[in-house]
Amino acid sequence: MSTGKEAEREFDVQLLARTAAGDEASFAALYDRFAPGLFSMIVKMTHDEKEAEDVLQEGFAHIWRRAAGYDAARSSPFTWAVMILRNKAIDRLRVRQRQERTLEKATVEFAHFAEADEVSAGEAGRRDDGAQVRAALAQIPEEQKCAVELAFFSGLTHEQIAAQLETPLGTIKARIRRGLLKLRDVLKEVA
Repeated sequence: MSTGKEAEREFDVQLLARTAAGDEASFAALYDRFAPGLFSMIVKMTHDEKEAEDVLQEGFAHIWRRAAGYDAARSSPFTWAVMILRNKAIDRLRVRQRQERTLEKATVEFAHFAEADEVSAGEAGRRDDGAQVRAALAQIPEEQKCAVELAFFSGLTHEQIAAQLETPLGTIKARIRRGLLKLRDVLKEVA
C-alpha cells in the first residue's frame, strides 16, 4: 500500500505524462498544483512580483514543451519543475544584472562629457550627446543597431528581442555585445 506522498507523486507523474501527450486539462491541473509554491520561490529570488509572474509563465511554457523529457527515475515532478523555474529565475536575474552593469559602464564612459551651465547649456549638451549617439548608431550594422535599440530604448529583455525578431537568443546577445562595442568605438572617434 502506498503512502499519501507516493500517491501524490504518482498522480503528478501521470499529469506530466498526459501533458506530454498534449492534454491541456492535465497541464492546467499541474499548473494549479505547482504554481503557488513555485511563484513563492521565484518572488523570493527576484524580489519582484511582476518579474516572478513573467518567470512563472516562461517556466510553465517550458514545462509544456518539454514534458516528454521528464524522467521519473531522476526526480519527482515537483522537483523537476522547481529546477526549471529556478533556472529561469536565475537567467532573469543575470539579464537584470547585465543590464545594470551595461548601464553603469555607459554612465562611466559618457561621464567625460562636459557639464556646462545648469539649464540651457546642459540642455544643449544633452541634445548634442543624443545627436552623437544617433549618428553613431547610424554607423553600426543594421542588425546590431536594431538589437541595441530594442534592448536599450524599448527596454526589452534578450529573450523578448529574440522572440520578436525570431532569432536565436545567442545571436541576439552577440549582436547587442558587438553593437555596443562598435558604438563605443564610434563615439570615442567623435569625442
